[in-house]
Amino acid sequence: MVTQTCLEKPASGFDMKLHLLQFFKACNPSKTINSANPQERQYYIDFSAVRGGKVVEALERTITRLSPDEPTCQLFTGHIGCGKSTELLRLKARLEEQDFHVVYFESSRDLDMADVSVSDILLAIARSVSESLENAGVRLKPAYFQNLFQEVKDFLQVPVELNAEAELSLGIARITAKTKENPKLREQLKQSLEPRTESILRAINQEILERGNQELQYQGKQGLVVIVDNLDRITPRPATSTRSLPEHLFIDRESQLRRLQCHLVYTIPLNLIFSNDYQTLKNRLGGGVAPTILPMVPVQNRQGQKHSQGMGLLRQLVLARAFPDLDPETRLTLISTIFDHPDTLDRLCRVSGGHIRNLLGLLFTCLRQDDPPISRECVESVIGAYRDDILLAVEDHEWELILEVVKKQDLSGEQDYQILLRSMFVFEYRDEQGRWFGINPALAETDKFKALISAGSPMK
Repeated sequence: MVTQTCLEKPASGFDMKLHLLQFFKACNPSKTINSANPQERQYYIDFSAVRGGKVVEALERTITRLSPDEPTCQLFTGHIGCGKSTELLRLKARLEEQDFHVVYFESSRDLDMADVSVSDILLAIARSVSESLENAGVRLKPAYFQNLFQEVKDFLQVPVELNAEAELSLGIARITAKTKENPKLREQLKQSLEPRTESILRAINQEILERGNQELQYQGKQGLVVIVDNLDRITPRPATSTRSLPEHLFIDRESQLRRLQCHLVYTIPLNLIFSNDYQTLKNRLGGGVAPTILPMVPVQNRQGQKHSQGMGLLRQLVLARAFPDLDPETRLTLISTIFDHPDTLDRLCRVSGGHIRNLLGLLFTCLRQDDPPISRECVESVIGAYRDDILLAVEDHEWELILEVVKKQDLSGEQDYQILLRSMFVFEYRDEQGRWFGINPALAETDKFKALISAGSPMK
C-alpha cells in the first residue's frame, strides 16, 4: 500500500504530482464547492451543456436586470445531492462580483426539517440577514423584536433582551439554539409566533430589509439578495388532512414567503413539481415563472447509448479534484495515476447515474479502502455494496412502478415521486426533447431487475 502523500507519474516529458491528502479531502461528498474560494473554484465543472441550460445565469439575470425596489422570488429544485448548493454558491459569487450584498444560508442548520412553520423560516431569514448586515457595518434598530423577545423569554427561560447596542442576530440565535433540540419549547414558541406571522413579516421588512437596503446603497451596493438553501429537505409528512408539509408551506402560505422586500431564491422540494397544485405554486410563489430544476448529468441517452459529453464531464469532475491546476486535456493523460485503467474511471461514472454526490461518495469510499491507482477490484467491491444497499430498500410493489418508468421514461403523480425519486431508484434527465427519467444504473444491474425485464412483465 502506498503511504507517501504525493504520487508521481511522468507525462508529456515532465513529472506530474498527485497530492494524495488534498485529493482525498476534495473528494469528500459532504463538501460543497465555494466558488468565492479561488482554490475550490478550480474543482468546478460546468455541466450546463448536458443539463438543459445555464441555470445560474438565468437566476442571475432575473436579479440583475431589475432594480432593488422590484424584489424577485425565484424557486430552485432538483434531487438532493445533485449539486444545487454548489450552483447557489456560484450564483452568490457572481452577484457579489457585481456589487450585490448576498446572504446565503443553509436553513437546515437553524430549522428542524421535520417540523417547520412559516414563522420558523421567517425567523431564520431574519437571523441570517441581520447577522450579515451587522457584519457589513449596518446598525439595526429592532424595536419590534425587542418587544417580542421580552414576551417569549419567560417560557424559554433564556435571556434574549436587546438594548440599543445589541445585535438582533444574537437574540434570534439564542432562541433558535434553545428550541431546536427541545420539541416542547419549540412547540410553545411556534404557538406563540404563528399568530404573529404577519407582524413578524412586517417587522422584518421595515426594521431589517428596508433599512439594510438603504444602508447598502449608501455603501455602493446594487441591492440585497437572500438565498435560502436546503428547504428542499423538508420532510414530506402530512401537515393537514389534505396537505403535506411542503405543500402547506409553499402553496398555502406562499404569500408570506414571497412578500419579503428583497431578491429571494428558495430551494423547494422536487416533489412539488409533481403536485396537483404545481400551477398554483408556479403562479403564486414563483410569480408565474416555473421553478428552475437541476437534473442529473446524463451517462446515457434515451436510447440507452453512451452519452459521450456527459461522461466526459463526469471524468473531469473526478480528475479536476486530483489535478485542479491542469487543463482538461492534460488531466486525461494522467488517469492512470488515479485508476488502474481508464475503463475503471468510466465504470464509476456510469454507475453513479450522473448523480454528483453518488459519484463522489463512491470515489471517496474507494479512497478510504486503498490509495491510487485504484483497482477495478476495489471499485467493483464498492459498487457491489452500494447496489446491495439500494436493492434492500426496494419493496416488491415498487418494482412495478420502476418497470413502468423504464418503459415510458416518464413519471407522473406525487406519490410515485415520493417512492422512486426520493429513494433514488430513478433519476431525472434533460435533453433537447425535454424531461425524461431513467432507472438508477446500480439498480439496473441487480439480478432482480434483469429477471423482471426478461420475464417481460411486472411482478404480480
